[in-house]
Amino acid sequence: MNSTKRYLITAALPYANGLKHIGHLAGAYLPADIYVRYLKAQKREVIFVCGSDEHGTAIPIQAKKEGTTAQAIIDKYHPIIKQNFEDLCIDFDIYHRTSAPLHHKTAQEFFKKLNDNGDLEIKETEQYFDEAEQTFLADRFIKGTCPNCGFEEAFGDQCEKCGTSLSPELLINPVSTLSGNAPIKKLTKHWYLPLNRHENWLREWILATHKNDWKTNVLGQCKSWLDSGLQPRAVTRDLDWGVKVPVEGADGKVLYVWFDAPIGYISATKQYCLDNDIDADVLWNDKDTKLVHFIGKDNIVFHCIIFPIMLKLHGNILPDNVPANEFVNLEGDKMSTSRNWKLEMQDYIDDFVKKENGGPQLVDVLRYYLTTIMPEAKDSEFTWKGFQDANNSELANIFGNFVNRSFVLMHKLCKGKVPPLHAGILDNKDEALIADIENAKIVIEKSIENYKFRDALFEVIDLARKGNKYMQEKEPWIVAKTLGENPQNQQLIDNCLHLCLQLTANLAIFVNPFLPNTARKLCKMMKVVDKMLEWQNGGRIKLLSVGYSLRAPELLFRKIEDEEINAQIEKLKNGAKHDAKSLLSKTESLRSETTPTVQKPAIQFDDFAKIDLRIGTIIEAEKIPKADKLLKLQIDLGNEIRTICSGIAQHFSPEEIIGKRVTVVANLAPRKMRGIESNGMILMAENSLGKLVFVNPDDEVENGVGVN
Repeated sequence: MNSTKRYLITAALPYANGLKHIGHLAGAYLPADIYVRYLKAQKREVIFVCGSDEHGTAIPIQAKKEGTTAQAIIDKYHPIIKQNFEDLCIDFDIYHRTSAPLHHKTAQEFFKKLNDNGDLEIKETEQYFDEAEQTFLADRFIKGTCPNCGFEEAFGDQCEKCGTSLSPELLINPVSTLSGNAPIKKLTKHWYLPLNRHENWLREWILATHKNDWKTNVLGQCKSWLDSGLQPRAVTRDLDWGVKVPVEGADGKVLYVWFDAPIGYISATKQYCLDNDIDADVLWNDKDTKLVHFIGKDNIVFHCIIFPIMLKLHGNILPDNVPANEFVNLEGDKMSTSRNWKLEMQDYIDDFVKKENGGPQLVDVLRYYLTTIMPEAKDSEFTWKGFQDANNSELANIFGNFVNRSFVLMHKLCKGKVPPLHAGILDNKDEALIADIENAKIVIEKSIENYKFRDALFEVIDLARKGNKYMQEKEPWIVAKTLGENPQNQQLIDNCLHLCLQLTANLAIFVNPFLPNTARKLCKMMKVVDKMLEWQNGGRIKLLSVGYSLRAPELLFRKIEDEEINAQIEKLKNGAKHDAKSLLSKTESLRSETTPTVQKPAIQFDDFAKIDLRIGTIIEAEKIPKADKLLKLQIDLGNEIRTICSGIAQHFSPEEIIGKRVTVVANLAPRKMRGIESNGMILMAENSLGKLVFVNPDDEVENGVGVN
């Protein structure tokens, strides 16, 4: 068993600028909660910290949209997000907030230590300044015409119409969103963290030390950044919302949110320790602490490269693992708040949990389905039909059905008490079920320890499936009909139901990290205290005492009806229609201006058959020096890793395409590009806005599979 002395588990701090959707839940918070519940069931020392990220430009931008103040925004959304997590059984030991005085003090002390030690650099640069408002402008407070598609409302960091990443200098006719005036360039002084000083030890620590225990998508994104060369990154910015920079000559400057937000883990830990009389310094400084960050893939660079640099310079421990997840899509499309294509946690709570026929059961159904589709290695998809099927076919028909049958037959054939086990007449099927129970604990344990929560939960449901199969083969209800002639056959019934009830007790233990409400309900039915759910009890068949009377069975999972699912699909479509209508005229205008694609001459089937198309996954990506349009890709084609140069650098950054599924022309003749031999080509589609889109399969297929 693991010898770690203590665990410090963090989940990415959510921005308190709006409601959070189930993609956030599946990406960071649910896997972290499962892991923590498992550790606590193991009786290990663990602290689970999180909190609201309440600084950065996203907050004042949302305040402007709602016609209020930044403080009012965070005071509105912080308690809602906190309550959403509680309603869905995400059990943080502390849910803090970065607007708290303790956090400001902690972040300022952190900055000051690095600055005093000479770990930061000071630079003067020209930035846009609004003379009317007398303030420097963050990228999001600048709008102009996109140089790529001509959209006149593009922001200084990105065009929301064509998706092109921008900088304010690239905008045509930039104006301030605060005053509407054209900004001027003005010198300003800022502090920078020279990331480039740390490339050597980062490369060794990430790519060598953790090459076998960190996820492929995490290693690939880190390698891409390191291979591209790290650059100094501004730690401070000109803004009036955030943690004030605690040095002379820094008036009107705050710490960049990327710097102060992860320090929120430390300040949250400090608050927890103050509340519980614990030494916080030990947690963040002792090598016996195992630090694990649960995040989404958009946070990999910050938690694997930038924050570790900060921690090392500050004298703290480094993360042991960062099991970042990919994204969850919704009904065939990416979740988007701006397009209203989303399922917020609050919506699910209102529509299912708080309804008359909802309650804790429906919390566990969501947790179950999200775990089965958890995007551990690649993007996954939430569908309402899939949600319904997971509940009806798996939770109700397999798990719930097994438990119900065991209890009903126990009451009917064993007088409502746990029957004895007659060891002398155990047969091969009995022995096999006992072995399955023992082995399940080992497999589930190993999977959770390696952050493979989908595999672990599959093993739990598979154990219930084996229980159903065992009972069906034993047919105690048929055996009961022979008792008049052969009273000794009661022993066969006893053995079957004894093992089924012991399996049920084990299911409660194994499912507890995933479905805590279900585990507690099983404890109630078995008339046992929650202490039985301690992990050490799992894998045994002596959990329920012989002769102990159990309660009547209760429904664990109700069926979810088609009407409920259809209503949700309709609600999703109707919610998106409002945004679609507002974009329709623009889209039609754009379509009328778009040159139609000219159909190419017809070809024979034999011409097409010459092309070898195969499915692959991008595992590495890096920029090619002195080639603005090219990225060098390493693509896993199943039986080989293929190097391909692709002209997509102006559309995608290397780190955002790690893990993408692609279709590859595998038999294209090799071609030298910038001194690199490219062996193949990836297929892309270009939409009417000029945005490139990967051509990839909807369903799961293995790398190397051919396209016919």
